[in-house]
Amino acid sequence: MNIRNDIRNVAIIAHVDHGKTTLVDELLKQSQTLDSHTQLQERAMDSNAIEKERGITILAKNTAVEYNGTKINIMDTPGHADFGGEVERIMKMVDGVVLVVDAYEGTMPQTRFVLKKALEQHLVPIVVVNKIDKPSARPEHVVDEVLELFIELGADDDQLDFPVIYASAINGTSSASDDPADQQKTMAPLFDTIIEHIPAPIDNSDEPLQFQVSLLDYNDYVGRIGIGRVFRGSIKVGDQVALMKLNGEVKKFRVTKLFGFFGLKRLEIQEAKAGDLIAVSGMEDIFVGETVTPIDHQDSLPVLHIDEPTLQMTFIVNNSPFAGREGKFVTARKIEERLMAQLQTDVSLRVDPIGPDSWIVSGRGELHLSILIENMRREGFELQVSRPEVIEREIDGVKCEPFERVQIDTPEEYMGSVIESLGMRKAEMQDMINTGNGQVRIIFLAPARGLIGYTTEFLSMTRGYGIMHHTFDQYLPMIQGQIGGRHQGALVSIDTGKATTYSIMSIEERGTVFVEPGTEVYEGMIIGENSRDKDLTVNITKAKQMTNVRSANKDQTSVIKKPRILSLEESLEFLNDDEYCEVTPESIRLRKQILNKSEREKSQKKKNS
Repeated sequence: MNIRNDIRNVAIIAHVDHGKTTLVDELLKQSQTLDSHTQLQERAMDSNAIEKERGITILAKNTAVEYNGTKINIMDTPGHADFGGEVERIMKMVDGVVLVVDAYEGTMPQTRFVLKKALEQHLVPIVVVNKIDKPSARPEHVVDEVLELFIELGADDDQLDFPVIYASAINGTSSASDDPADQQKTMAPLFDTIIEHIPAPIDNSDEPLQFQVSLLDYNDYVGRIGIGRVFRGSIKVGDQVALMKLNGEVKKFRVTKLFGFFGLKRLEIQEAKAGDLIAVSGMEDIFVGETVTPIDHQDSLPVLHIDEPTLQMTFIVNNSPFAGREGKFVTARKIEERLMAQLQTDVSLRVDPIGPDSWIVSGRGELHLSILIENMRREGFELQVSRPEVIEREIDGVKCEPFERVQIDTPEEYMGSVIESLGMRKAEMQDMINTGNGQVRIIFLAPARGLIGYTTEFLSMTRGYGIMHHTFDQYLPMIQGQIGGRHQGALVSIDTGKATTYSIMSIEERGTVFVEPGTEVYEGMIIGENSRDKDLTVNITKAKQMTNVRSANKDQTSVIKKPRILSLEESLEFLNDDEYCEVTPESIRLRKQILNKSEREKSQKKKNS
């Protein structure tokens, strides 16, 4: 059996913020890949604006580095479970994984999630304990935790015998010793370990071609681009090949362009063979999981499993009184085109039209959908969205809902209120560990609908010291009754105009105000949160009556509290069933679905009767 010793395929996996993307930057810098004059910006792999701002990876990316004559293809994967669909498919393209774990935080929910996927594919693991330079680093404990996690996830003996490298990606240092003093200013220990431990691909390039698409890209010039691995045989530009579709159809096409990856560039190549990770263009309707084979030898690979969506929202054309003022794209046709374009590359998304100007959009979680909305508003779209809802399923005749595994790290003093608040949301405590320094880690299994809108409450309850992570766990039988949701009512504007300082002062004692003086508001717009559980209609546009009588307290200036300005995620969490969030390039507004007060009350009476 021949092997291709000149190549290694590896994915970098980790929990959010444990340093994957920074590590890839260092591997790029220290390999013989970039020209000496190429300036590498920080987190070079996170290419879109939201990834840069939030410091998270949303889309999986691939790069390749050269080290001592060996080409190492590196896949940088997202750490959030909302983008878990990306992680799973990448595991199929590689022969090993580099698991990055923070030297202080240790194994986290996402570490578990990504490692489980890697072990299911029987990939060879290497563990990197990153951030070894932190004063609070505890490398020996972390390695023990990782070993326990491997055992718990059913790793075989070969996988349990993993090599460990200790590194500080941000400083570009690494070593095989867990003593920070032994760190060397090089990534050579990691490169050497990858070449030594990750198996080289089998060279069966003389057999018939099998190429499977794992990721999609889209480009206005060449259309859809399928990124994947050549599992067998070879492929050349100009070849006539067959595309085995997921529905059993077979389409024939000619390979117009092939791209290989090198450093941060995608270079055109003429030919690729077994073991190479490449991009292919020339097929209009290629999709993830489909196999490209020779026309006379049609033999498809097993279909890739893609996780189903667990959360849905309704997207609606903006019909508020301020519609069309701020956005470039406001029509149903433009919004539909944009959603369809998103489907070209995002395989975990579903879009179902439910009327001429509304769609149900389903995704893997709040973050997944809120990033799509954020991208759309930055591109100049205006739209309205409803409150997120979980997707229920019937399994063996039983109605089921998604449950999430929740991990909370909090100072001990807030432990009681966290357990109580999650108990009210029907969460079950699975485990509690005292992590020292007055901190506890609590693991819950909670229904996903109980977690919608919980983040804000959690942060104020733990004074911002608590950290919460949750990932989809499984579908379980539905819990009856109402779970979660907002306890307070809304403060709703009764007319249209500009908010005044005078009115805001009189409204402040009723609750929390969301708008600043001078903000334009319309009838039915939500301008704050009531301190009671009922909605309250208020006049926020009333100006102070001017008289020529000088009052005793004339010289006191009006001071109002700073309003609470909600981000997009907080706005989506705030929503109730009868409300929309209006999103435009300039503003995020909350509103009642029925703007007029008396019509709202009528509809409420009908509902209650």
